[in-house]
Amino acid sequence: MIAKGRFEVVLDPQDDGEFSAGRMTIDKLYSGDIEGTGRGQMLSKRTEGVSVYSAIEEFRGRVHGKEGSFTLFHAGRMTASEQLLQIYIVQGSAAGALETIQGEMDIKIIDGKHFYEFNYTL
Repeated sequence: MIAKGRFEVVLDPQDDGEFSAGRMTIDKLYSGDIEGTGRGQMLSKRTEGVSVYSAIEEFRGRVHGKEGSFTLFHAGRMTASEQLLQIYIVQGSAAGALETIQGEMDIKIIDGKHFYEFNYTL
């Protein structure tokens, strides 16, 4: 199945003193085929020509009307010539009517707005 829609995201940088990687909290509000909230933590690092990040996001809400929760793992890498992004459900993390859900999410940013496409099985 495929779920599509938008999300709003607020990233809040955390002060880690002299630690050279950036750490942020993530707060998301999903709308469309997925309705709910995502909260998590992200680590990121930028060097000359490469940016990378990883995050863990806890989702609570509904997917096509079925209510529950699951954990998403994010891993991304960007250079001047390519962008690789993997976001998938952590196996065994889901609960409620989504207990058996498995899938991957793709994110697109268009004109500063965030869109998702979530391919899943339930």
